Amino acid sequence: MERPDLPGWLRLVNPVVMFLNRSGLPVGPMEILTTTGRRSGRPVSNPISVLALNGNRYICTVGDVSWVLNARANPGVTLERGRRNYAARLTEVPEPDRAKILREFPVKIPGGVAFFKRALGISGSPESFENAADRCRVFRIEA
Repeated sequence: MERPDLPGWLRLVNPVVMFLNRSGLPVGPMEILTTTGRRSGRPVSNPISVLALNGNRYICTVGDVSWVLNARANPGVTLERGRRNYAARLTEVPEPDRAKILREFPVKIPGGVAFFKRALGISGSPESFENAADRCRVFRIEA
């Protein structure tokens, strides 16, 4: 899958979300994910929403965005929430296991539904997320 069509304003909002988070004012379920650039070797940071489910924590996204490609190349990452940061490892969830996790996304992270709706053309219901598992990426966070 190609890069999803995300709103242009996201490039303006992401730095604000990262600034607030790093200032000790996290926004909703957002954390800052820092991966190692697969080509540059430099740290690359992105705000992401973390889905807590059954004692595990997951990051869900659409397609092969940059952080997904970076995490596949080097699964060792850093996550920050407020002034707390920790090292973690991302493990990609196989496609057959994604559906049950994605089904919970619109229930637990309603603020992130619009991005999936726009990128995938889905309704935003739990069933539509479940049915889009083949077009989504899900990573389990292992601290």
